[in-house]
Amino acid sequence: MDIAVLDKLRAVVGPTNVLGTVELAPYVVEGRTPEAALVPGSVDEVRAVVEIAAGAGIPIVPWGGGTAAAVGTPTPQAGIVLDLKRLGQLVEHEPGDLTATVEAGMTMAALQSALRARGQWLSLDPPDPEQATIGGVIAANASGPRRHLYGTARDLLIGVTVVTGDGVVVRGGGKVVKNVAGYDLPKLFVGSHGTLGVIVSVTVKLRPLPDDERLVAVVFDRLKDAGAAARAVVASDLIPNALEILDAEAARALGLQSAEGPGRYTLVVGFDGVREQVEWQCSELGRIAAQFGGHAAGALPAEAWPRLASASRDAFDAPAAVMRLVVLPAAVSEAIEQGTNAARQRGLRSAWSCHAGVGVITAALASGAPPEPGPIASVLHEWRALAKAAGGHATLDWAPLAVKSAVPVWDDAGAAGRIMQRLKASLDPHNVLNPGRFVAGI
Repeated sequence: MDIAVLDKLRAVVGPTNVLGTVELAPYVVEGRTPEAALVPGSVDEVRAVVEIAAGAGIPIVPWGGGTAAAVGTPTPQAGIVLDLKRLGQLVEHEPGDLTATVEAGMTMAALQSALRARGQWLSLDPPDPEQATIGGVIAANASGPRRHLYGTARDLLIGVTVVTGDGVVVRGGGKVVKNVAGYDLPKLFVGSHGTLGVIVSVTVKLRPLPDDERLVAVVFDRLKDAGAAARAVVASDLIPNALEILDAEAARALGLQSAEGPGRYTLVVGFDGVREQVEWQCSELGRIAAQFGGHAAGALPAEAWPRLASASRDAFDAPAAVMRLVVLPAAVSEAIEQGTNAARQRGLRSAWSCHAGVGVITAALASGAPPEPGPIASVLHEWRALAKAAGGHATLDWAPLAVKSAVPVWDDAGAAGRIMQRLKASLDPHNVLNPGRFVAGI
């Protein structure tokens, strides 16, 4: 980086907030080290940094907690990391309106703790809440098991402030839930992975804390029985806030000893609400599950909630790859069975967990040491093919660069890709925000 540009950046954020050399270790992604990491302390500083970097053609990597930093294709050249951890305040909380405005660098755990103190919560439960930030969660469209009832970030975001790639501060949406005028700009940035703008603050919808919440696990000896039980729960009078299916590997990561053993699968169901209602639903779940051979039913501790979202990923100390498949909910069991067989045929282990009610599956591969890219890539290609055959798509959430070079991270966007490229050109005309990371090369 040109020393004159670096001096300008230091003048904006202060010398102590420009990190280099060994301080860059937390920002190394897939072996690539940025030239510098900047930690701005205000929206104006973010705007000034983006303006300077864009003028010099330096790539910018917006950074929250780094939990999704490896998702996507890495930028072709080293640039600067824009770490938003100093923007970590709860700006405004209106309990009567059930809304809150939050700076992007506040962690999910800190936000939930502040909201709980006033009897409310944000119904998003992504993995790694102690590290994941609200801005990063929005940018990655991250979610967890409670999406079954409460949806994803798209359903909860009502306002956003971003800095576009040419250093312009843009505000979209508002601070009230009933906000219907004009184009829904906030949703444009959900899941954009920092390629359209740097999210600096968001306004979200909240919910009152439930009186009671429970998580119940039921073990099945056959996958198709677990899937049938899940569909029966959806068709019943029950109102679960989570509906998950785990294979034996993922269940072991969650500490479910009763689910260990070949061919065993676990249906994990969550309920919340009035205590009496929750108790009845837990009892009714046991009755429904028993009709499909469910056994060893038991309540899970509250600590299981955050681990549930990453159970398959955590099944292996060093997974060889992690892929997310989205299929029709009715096709979940068949997709898991076919995917497990595809890995086994190539001598690889796999771990599976899914949001059974919405058809989102997370699968992890484990290989010997050192892992061979060829068999891993073959399995991932087959997984993507079975997702497409089931009416869905697949995303490579994590893999070594050698595997990413053989397996595209994203599905082909088709005609939508051209629209996305035009949006990228409009909001990031210098192509400096995570260039090349996202779908269609944006």
